[in-house]
Amino acid sequence: MATDLSSVIGVRQTLVVIVPVRLTARPLWQVGPIPFDLGSRRTDAATRETYFTPAAARALYGTPERPCRWHRFMDVRHEALHLKGIELLRIATARHPDHALAVLHFDVEGPALLETLRAIGRRDAAVPDPLEGPLSPAALLDGIATPRGASAPFAIARPYTVAFLTPDVHHTPVLRDDEGRLPESADRWLWSLASRSTAADFPTPLEEWPRRTEHALRISADWSALVLRHGAAFLGHRADPGGSDFYAFAELHSRTVYLDALLLGTIQRDHIDELTDGLSGVFDGPELARRVSALERHIATFRSTYWRQHLTAHGPANELLLTFQAQHRLPVRFDEILAEAADYARLVQTQESQQIAGALGVLTILGLPLGTALSILQVLGAKGLTALAVALVGALAATALILTTRYGRLVLSSLRGRSTRGDR
Repeated sequence: MATDLSSVIGVRQTLVVIVPVRLTARPLWQVGPIPFDLGSRRTDAATRETYFTPAAARALYGTPERPCRWHRFMDVRHEALHLKGIELLRIATARHPDHALAVLHFDVEGPALLETLRAIGRRDAAVPDPLEGPLSPAALLDGIATPRGASAPFAIARPYTVAFLTPDVHHTPVLRDDEGRLPESADRWLWSLASRSTAADFPTPLEEWPRRTEHALRISADWSALVLRHGAAFLGHRADPGGSDFYAFAELHSRTVYLDALLLGTIQRDHIDELTDGLSGVFDGPELARRVSALERHIATFRSTYWRQHLTAHGPANELLLTFQAQHRLPVRFDEILAEAADYARLVQTQESQQIAGALGVLTILGLPLGTALSILQVLGAKGLTALAVALVGALAATALILTTRYGRLVLSSLRGRSTRGDR
């Protein structure tokens, strides 16, 4: 690169950090997402809902009767970071109704954006993690939520980050030339911001660069986006004069609707993680039918509530979500879940059919000898308790004899309804 990104000071530098948390109390904050303002435009829930489909809007903002998102403006400065506000998005799952995402909105001052990202990503030789101390989520959310931590089930290894940077006239490695062509170094900057790393962290062969950045989204000639597994980035390709330039609108979108697309992808990933874990334990313990039924209900709820690949008629948000899903293989994994759940449902149906057939077989084995014995008594005209007792003993003996045959053993086995693995 012609310019070391670690020494760059962008005209606009913002950072959003998404932290998985566990709610300990209902937030007594304002309901809805943070309503950032730009001129007369206010990006509150009512405005954002017009951008998304109704189903996606309900997943991201809740409803007046059942809110799922809250916000609080803040003004906390620590070194290069300026915390502007926090959002909480409840993402309850069947097993974990207290799960949520904390969304921290920062402005970044000075040449600290990449180093801050590297520190959050815990890169070697990085500066201390800025999310410790006065900006730690545990301190900021005290009494409301606690971080789930890297060892908690389904928690991402580190917080997800969304970086936004616009260049000035001196940042030629990311500026389009006079003919509108984008230099290769632009995508390397973009990858560094999204991956939270430098060339020293991940030495990449030249021939690998096209593959690393092949999914970069050209939102317009002015800026691009890249979504990776643990971070996303937005980078300008035209010198930013500051003020009310188009980049003010771009920054607003990166903090709001484009962020919301990534939040929905995060919700989908956590639910699919839980469904996958539920499938792996479907044979643990008795009552297979009950567990499979509950699993099918969870899948149906997730599919109707959160599983969206089309968010809006506006393209970039859809593309961001699809790229996030591809990074985590969510469509493939969900198809595998559906196929596996269908297999288990067929297994349950087979077992239930076997049990019904076994019950009918038992009725036949018990009823046929007894009915035959009583019919013989009636034909012979035998009466009295002695004759009835003899008939019953004979019927039971015949039943016991039938149960020792291959057919009888098969009926009893079907009645127990054991699969090849068995219900433990």
